[in-house]
Amino acid sequence: MKKIFISWMLLAGISSWAQEAGKAGELLKNEASTTEMRTSKSPDERNKTFDQPRSGNNTTLKRGNENRIKNPNYQWNRNYGYAEVFLRIPEQGFFTVEVGDQMMANGSGKYRFFDLSSGRMPISIYENGFLIYRTTLMLRNNNRMVLDFFTNEGLYLLDSYPVQNQYGFNDWNDIWNNPYGNHSGDWSLQGNVMDNHSFRQFFDMMMNNESFDEGKIKMINQQMRTSMFTSVQIRDLVKALSFDNKKLALAKSMYQNCADKDRYFLVYDAFNFESSKRELMDYISNL
Repeated sequence: MKKIFISWMLLAGISSWAQEAGKAGELLKNEASTTEMRTSKSPDERNKTFDQPRSGNNTTLKRGNENRIKNPNYQWNRNYGYAEVFLRIPEQGFFTVEVGDQMMANGSGKYRFFDLSSGRMPISIYENGFLIYRTTLMLRNNNRMVLDFFTNEGLYLLDSYPVQNQYGFNDWNDIWNNPYGNHSGDWSLQGNVMDNHSFRQFFDMMMNNESFDEGKIKMINQQMRTSMFTSVQIRDLVKALSFDNKKLALAKSMYQNCADKDRYFLVYDAFNFESSKRELMDYISNL
């Protein structure tokens, strides 16, 4: 009887932990019908209808019974906007994810989609060829949507972040010559970075209006939705908190919003304890 009770408690603990895994975001409704979910549809077997090319002069190229669009002067149409979707499936299995007219299949659990139009965008998730989830995302221009999917829980919207670089909007020759926005550490070339005057206004307002760490962090998180920061600015914000555990959590969360990550070592000066500095170093090293 004792063994049965211990086994039941262990299973209950595991179940409780599993349910908590998908609670860190907004659950998005599954729009896939029961009929669709019962029918296996391989990505190669489905007939897909794509949008017409967005810009440029197009000519039709015939080969056998196929009609293909030839577009020698393709250019990205800015009017469609630019958005990204990052999805994680932290489970074992082989999944296929489709966002708009883009599709990705792997067993790594990481799916990244770039060059998406802003606005309403369908997302479908397949496991071993079977549709298991479908919903519609509302993508914001110049933003990256981050999601988690659990087969027993659903799709959770964690957050939306401003995108630093819009590859589709730039001259492709510049992209190849300066890959991934590498401009010799000149963070001023990246968009949405707070200038020093605006930052000082924000910092002074935060210090005058918020006496406790929780209020300061809330203001910072709100500003992070639309702004990038320099390492020096992040150091000052982290240093404004009273407790090292809160400082460490903020320094970790602000790393993705840092415009000059190569100088993030400046943030270490904001901590009172050496252990916090080492933990931040380890966190950044493992990203």
